[in-house]
Amino acid sequence: MDYSEHISETRSASHLRMRTLIRLRTLAIIGQSVTVLGVAYGFGFPLPVASCFLLIACLALLNIALRIKYPATHRLSPSTSTLILGLDILQLFGLLFITGGLSNPFAVLVCVPVIVASASLPVRNIVVLGAIAVAAVSVLAFYHRPLPWYPDEQFTAPLVLVAGNWIAIVSMAAFAAFYAYRVSAEAEELADALMATEFTLQREQHLSALDGLAAAAAHELGTPLATITVVAREMERALGDDERFGEDVQLLRSQSERCRDIMRRLATLASADEEHMRRLPLSSLIEEVIAPHREFGVDIEVAHEAGPEGEPVGQRNAGIIYGLGNLVENAVDFAKSTVRVETESNADEVIIRIDDDGRGFSHDVLSRIGDPYVTQRNQSSEPSAGGLGLGLFIAKTLLERSGATLKFSNREGAGGAKVTIRWPRRAMELVEG
Repeated sequence: MDYSEHISETRSASHLRMRTLIRLRTLAIIGQSVTVLGVAYGFGFPLPVASCFLLIACLALLNIALRIKYPATHRLSPSTSTLILGLDILQLFGLLFITGGLSNPFAVLVCVPVIVASASLPVRNIVVLGAIAVAAVSVLAFYHRPLPWYPDEQFTAPLVLVAGNWIAIVSMAAFAAFYAYRVSAEAEELADALMATEFTLQREQHLSALDGLAAAAAHELGTPLATITVVAREMERALGDDERFGEDVQLLRSQSERCRDIMRRLATLASADEEHMRRLPLSSLIEEVIAPHREFGVDIEVAHEAGPEGEPVGQRNAGIIYGLGNLVENAVDFAKSTVRVETESNADEVIIRIDDDGRGFSHDVLSRIGDPYVTQRNQSSEPSAGGLGLGLFIAKTLLERSGATLKFSNREGAGGAKVTIRWPRRAMELVEG
């Protein structure tokens, strides 16, 4: 399964689950029942108990029907979720209508279905439910049964109080719905970005493992190729002078021996590379990172400064190589002519600085850098410079997993962007790929 299919599954998984909806509505049924009984028999208010429980029973029957029709893990389509939540609003509208309208302190619960929808449904469905809720509270502001009150007394809410309740309910629904929607959207973006990070890391680790696979393949193919070579030699002795088959047999033997030579070199190369590349000094790591970016017309300067302990030597880590490579690539994309990579190490920490002579980060980007979808470093940058967005998020995440901390800033005076990556020396030397 490829990355796009995973993203599609993640987005479909954000649909409202039947189990969640049934549990929320069960809580609503229990809460409404307890409230009706408490108001009617605890406080002694003249509440139309039979009418209230008839409406509560409608909600319970709908819950039972949904439980029978769908499995608990079923995910509802947006249209079905909208229909069910719309019925919840209408059921609550009926309860409020017979218990005082907006004078009822529980009128604010009309917001709940809208907020639930905002966390899981598309915008158009949220707008539909919001419109239903606003229409319901608008009707309740003018048409409703009297609020159950003490015997021989009738409570009449002042118009200004009703208007205030209407404004409070509508504004709360709008604010809470927008907040829930944004939190849900950001969580989904973050999940997509983290999934992309996992795919990138798996790909880098897969590429790193190819040397070992080549050695294994060479070892496994060695025996059958040796057998083919022996048989070809025997056939050459027997048919070497045969005009019909002699030339073909010689070709078969020569090609089988050629294959054996290739397998031998491949096995030797893979084994040597495995031993040599398993651990890398910091300078070799930097050279491997910047090598693919030297042919783009930008001068890449490298400077190493090591303390008395010498430069650190760590495990070859695909995440670090990809993360640093992405930062260097961004620097090359935005630089005018020069990118500088500096390394510094001492007994306590390892520092890598990557800076360029471009326009630098805009203030807006600096405040949001590392988010999955920041689009451009500087709005005035050349369009060809590309974006920061998801690639930078992946790089930052992979480097932080290795124990690094990153700081993004602009160079003082000369202009250009600067990225500083710091590891505790012990953490970097212990990192495994």
